[in-house]
Amino acid sequence: MPHRVQSPPKGPPPADGAVPGGWWRRSENDPERIVCDLCPRGCSIAPGKRGFCFVRENREGRMVCSTYGRSTGFCVDPIEKKPLVQFYPGTAVLSFGTAGCNLGCKFCQNWTTSRSRDVDAACETAAPASIAATAVKLHCRSVAFTYNDPIVWIEYAADTARACREVDIKTVAVTSGYINPAARGTFFQDIDAANVDLKGFTEKFYKEYCDGRLEPVLDTLKWLVHQTDVWLEITNLIVPGANDSPEELKQMCRWIVEELGADVPLHFSAFHPDFKVTDRGPTPLETLLTAHDIARDAGVRYVYTGNVIDREHQCTYCPDCGRMVIERDGYILGKVDLHEGRCTHCNTPIAGRYDASPGTWGGRRMPVSIG
Repeated sequence: MPHRVQSPPKGPPPADGAVPGGWWRRSENDPERIVCDLCPRGCSIAPGKRGFCFVRENREGRMVCSTYGRSTGFCVDPIEKKPLVQFYPGTAVLSFGTAGCNLGCKFCQNWTTSRSRDVDAACETAAPASIAATAVKLHCRSVAFTYNDPIVWIEYAADTARACREVDIKTVAVTSGYINPAARGTFFQDIDAANVDLKGFTEKFYKEYCDGRLEPVLDTLKWLVHQTDVWLEITNLIVPGANDSPEELKQMCRWIVEELGADVPLHFSAFHPDFKVTDRGPTPLETLLTAHDIARDAGVRYVYTGNVIDREHQCTYCPDCGRMVIERDGYILGKVDLHEGRCTHCNTPIAGRYDASPGTWGGRRMPVSIG
């Protein structure tokens, strides 16, 4: 049995700030190599090299997380931008990310950071406690791990989530859900909400466009709903000619209702040409509206469109009486007809997490320096 490490070991960090990493084992075929068990990719990493994500590194025969404490930027956003629309609506969220990603999406719209190979470029140093303190100071309701997938910097994300929980700040993971079962518990232990990007609903799409697999993502989604208290919303970016067939959308929506339940909000977002997929135009609004109708017909109670101007389908409606309960114009809230999480018209519970009053952050975007 090869030497195996699960949770991150304790120990002094290297001089450059990287920290000892967890979820790895020594290769049975080459004792100098280590195999990463964090995500389904299972990279076999030679001494001095990094895995596909360019974050997990084999340093002297042990795994380190090379981007711990280093962010590519901080910004206060509306929570609806994540997108999370039924998680403390109208509130401010302190957003940040690092470099690297464990998927290789050809259509990535954050590819300048997610595929970065220069971890030090434009990075700002910020300890978990400093991030939590900044969120308190700026009256943010939550902190979001976003811009690139926080799975690959699990040690930093977990420590930050723990620091935030100590000062009553919620945390949000914007993620692909591409993580192994052994690491899920640690990653989500102190996280309050997640928006999982379900990129398509065929193995063919995941292989050709994302360099990954669908099944591990579905497994993570089921685990989140049935084994945790994490509030979940799902985003499906519709890429024309790739994952936009009505039959694929029907299969995905039926699976969501049957396996996750009808109350998980589903966002259909418009693709815009970027990175390696520039051979087609943006997703037509008509495609998003067709997807919206398919989801509603399948029984999904809360369905939204994104990355387009479409006010009607970006508001929240009571699934019982059909009345609007959260009005939105872009990221700006209008009238909110909720009382203690229930529709004020018919008293039906509206799935989500709510304060007594909605937030008033609006649509502002405010870059922040944590120095």
